[in-house]
Amino acid sequence: MATLLLVVIYIAFIGLGIPDSLFGTAWPAIYQDFGAPVYLGSIVSALVSGGTILCSFFSARIIKRFGTAAVSLVSTAITAAALLGFRFAPNVYWMFLFALPLGVGAGAIDTALNNYVALHYKAVHMNFLHCFFGIGVTVGPFFLSFALSGDAGWRGGYAINSYIQIGIALILLLSLPLWKKAGHRSSTGEAEQEVVGFSKLIKQRKVRCACLMFLTSCGIEVTSGMWGSTFLVETKGLDAAAAAGFMTLYYFGIAFGRFLSGLLSGRIRPLRMVEIGQALVGAAIFLLFLPLPSTASGLVLFLIGCGIGPLFPNLLYNTPYAFGKKLSASVIAVQMTASYVGILGAPFLFGVLAQNISAGLFPIYLAMIFLLMMAASLLFQRQQKSSASAT
Repeated sequence: MATLLLVVIYIAFIGLGIPDSLFGTAWPAIYQDFGAPVYLGSIVSALVSGGTILCSFFSARIIKRFGTAAVSLVSTAITAAALLGFRFAPNVYWMFLFALPLGVGAGAIDTALNNYVALHYKAVHMNFLHCFFGIGVTVGPFFLSFALSGDAGWRGGYAINSYIQIGIALILLLSLPLWKKAGHRSSTGEAEQEVVGFSKLIKQRKVRCACLMFLTSCGIEVTSGMWGSTFLVETKGLDAAAAAGFMTLYYFGIAFGRFLSGLLSGRIRPLRMVEIGQALVGAAIFLLFLPLPSTASGLVLFLIGCGIGPLFPNLLYNTPYAFGKKLSASVIAVQMTASYVGILGAPFLFGVLAQNISAGLFPIYLAMIFLLMMAASLLFQRQQKSSASAT
């Protein structure tokens, strides 16, 4: 039963990934269809991120009150309804309305499933869980591209993806009995977990260091994905098509890094895996400073993807061990909030710098975030050792 439930959780994480890449891919067709200003797309994305951050604040309480199974089902249903709302929106301002629930649904299920897998499964399963998120991120644009190539247009793409999401919600509905039969009730469950407020947790230095690691690692990941192509085109002289190809390779690097991390998780502990990933990211960022040929610079982005990929799942998996199982949901909720702040803020800030100064600042910007991440990691490990010696 536990294995079957894990398959269901993997499927649910595909659904979590679908909306993440859908809007950005569809936006060029959407704003042309509506005759809307291009900048309104940033507002929609900000509202989605805002809904996710807002929900992350309360996710520990929601999980404790309703349980992971119910939260996952309702969250998936909410995102399916929001995607349908996008499909039928008569103008971009209606998308503002549906953006918030789309983010809220993502915030709740993200914390719930990450916490559940961290508590009840092995590190290999956490890494593979985020590989399935990568499948979801790929599925969304694939079906959108299929719809755009025909007469269905972007609305048809949203319709297909919303139907997939509805199908996943039905699978979660049918799987509700599995959660009781999976054999995890003897472990620390939702009812036993302590709900600690954000203000109290953030006062702990160890929590702040952990949050900074999440913020910076997600900042590097999303900034590289959003602005890597621009750097290759404007600074390295690649054409847009070639740059897009290297960005596909970058995302493959993230998935490959997580897959490889999953295979090695039985031999290497999570924090050691994080250190290996950080070393690879640091070496790759250093290479970006060198006068490499344009194709070599594109391959360096693949190395960044390979290094950054294992960080998020292994940091999450380490949470119950670093803070205790009873506090894991509350701490993960805070960490997820920090992650989405990095996802929203880091690429936005670089966009401002690229617009007003130069996209050539890309390596310097990544290096500054990397150094901040390493400082947080060193402080976290020091706090971890202090906690261990105190006990």
